[in-house]
Amino acid sequence: MRQASRRWIGLFQNCGYGYTPQFSRRSATYSTSPPTIVDPALPVRIRLREYQEECIQAVLSHLEQGHKRLGVSLATGSGKTVIFTQLIDRVKQRTEKAGQTLILAHRQELVEQAARHCTNAYPTKRVEIEMGSMHASGLADITVASVQSITSGDRVSKFDPSKFKLVLVDEAHHIVAPGYMRTLEHFGLLKAQHFSPALVGVSATMARFDGLRLGAAIDHIVYHKDYIDMIGEKWLSDVTFTTVQSNADISGVRKGANGDFQPGDLSRRVNTDETNLITVRSWLAKAKGRKSTLVFCVDLAHISGLTNMFRQHGIDTRFVTGNTPKVERSARLDAFKRGEFPVLVNCGVFTEGTDIPNIDCVLLARPTKSRNLLVQMIGRGMRLHPGKKNCHIIDMVASLDTGIVTTPTLFGLDPSELLDGATIDDMQELKDRKEEGNLRKEKAEPFGTGAVSLSPSRVTFTDYDSVFDLLNDTSWERYIGSLSPNAWVCVSDNRYILTNSNGTYLKLEKELSDSSNEEYAVMETVRITSPSSTSPFMRPRLIARALTFADAVHAADSYAQKKYPYKVISRNQLWRRRPATEGQLAFLNKLRRKDDQLTPDSITKGRAGDMIVKLKHGARKRFADIDVERRRLDRARIKREQDRALRERETVTVGPLPG
Repeated sequence: MRQASRRWIGLFQNCGYGYTPQFSRRSATYSTSPPTIVDPALPVRIRLREYQEECIQAVLSHLEQGHKRLGVSLATGSGKTVIFTQLIDRVKQRTEKAGQTLILAHRQELVEQAARHCTNAYPTKRVEIEMGSMHASGLADITVASVQSITSGDRVSKFDPSKFKLVLVDEAHHIVAPGYMRTLEHFGLLKAQHFSPALVGVSATMARFDGLRLGAAIDHIVYHKDYIDMIGEKWLSDVTFTTVQSNADISGVRKGANGDFQPGDLSRRVNTDETNLITVRSWLAKAKGRKSTLVFCVDLAHISGLTNMFRQHGIDTRFVTGNTPKVERSARLDAFKRGEFPVLVNCGVFTEGTDIPNIDCVLLARPTKSRNLLVQMIGRGMRLHPGKKNCHIIDMVASLDTGIVTTPTLFGLDPSELLDGATIDDMQELKDRKEEGNLRKEKAEPFGTGAVSLSPSRVTFTDYDSVFDLLNDTSWERYIGSLSPNAWVCVSDNRYILTNSNGTYLKLEKELSDSSNEEYAVMETVRITSPSSTSPFMRPRLIARALTFADAVHAADSYAQKKYPYKVISRNQLWRRRPATEGQLAFLNKLRRKDDQLTPDSITKGRAGDMIVKLKHGARKRFADIDVERRRLDRARIKREQDRALRERETVTVGPLPG
């Protein structure tokens, strides 16, 4: 029991308490010997942090204004339970008999933790637990209940709502789950009512990833302080981030019920010898000197595979799962806290409400789409601890085309951003640089339909509704037109054609040399007029090579002016402005709707000729490729918008919540 007391002392001191608690247990009731009380307004001698007092005042202020269902968003390690316990005495009774408090949680560890805090904070109050085989009387000053137990059978019926002034909910992002909602209904809190107790929910991730609206249970977020602010103010440990792209293919992983990856599917993709080896080697390369690494896996199979891979590399690695017996789990956790082994592997056990301040490395071996889960996982390593300089977060990000969130996304960066030991300041600086770069791009002339760069290698157009729109786009010729007087036609990226009247043509295109430097080649393909020939063209032959586009154009023009009639190739000839011929119109109108045919008055001979050149040199295939890419981009855009909408639901701001 002395050992347990020492753990609680450290917990209270880390959260701002300045007294030594003592503990005894009789059935479901907790008690302590009284500490010295120095402030009559508070039940115990404590040292609240500034933001903790700000948070309490925000809650009290909203209650004074008549608001009943309030939410508080505070980072992991901020002392949420301290705020809980202080609210119990500082929230006024609405009636003389309404003085009781109910604390709801969804896990055994959270229930026991809250009971210990309340017992030590209020030694003269009666504290009872409603959980499993422990049955509260319904009459205690403070009842701490697991939501599963209080909603079992008729156990909730012994609690008289008229005698309660306050309902506190830990990890309140779960509050719209059915068990919580049934409990709130019993206490008259499905909507704010003057006769109902006050409701205060506290969470480090005050949002839902699955789309269920917290507004069904909470009307106002009254206070928010995230982990970035807490780190900056030195209330949490400094953090460094490293991302490692394991290239695990998770593109086919199905969605689970909560919108995140389905665990079984995900495990089969990431729990492979190759991926586990990359994970372990990444840890050895980046964090081998760390004393206490907590690893997050997908499921039991993943735990087994990754634990074995660590052990094969000589690393003393142990694991905890939801099936680990409580005594064994406590023993492993205590040994981990004492630094007896360096790596502890788990899946979902330590995402919420676990206090292991010695963690100096968090290894995210599982990808996720949930910002909440990501924050909960990295939050395990952010508590302050003597001798701990910082916590290293290693994020195995897998493939990036599936809407995953990674540590860079928490800073507004692209999830594919690769980091190596980046600090919070580094991340912020990188974000600022990205924003400055985007601003410069927005101020520059945009690329796209109707805009063109004066560099042929940078022009990309994908906004064509039909192949005819592609044929009709003359912006591609604008740059080469500034260099040449001839009627060059751009037929694809960095490829231009200049035709003779007999069908012979020059082709200018960019290619890569053996040294991987850009070069431009000019080739001539001669039309064969002999009827006995099996091919209409001779084999293309090289005319010139040049290191720059301008030099290649000049070389091609010099050759063309010697070999091709000036009247045919010159861009400024009178014939090019005359109406298109019947043959040209017939050829082009095959591509158009019957009610939208070209006429001699609607297109010139030169323009029609250029379009036909584009068609003969692959415009249909080019449009098909562009259309495929456009549809792919559209799908990616829709997916990004869907993911952005999900992330927005996980973004916390102070103010009213939608119902």
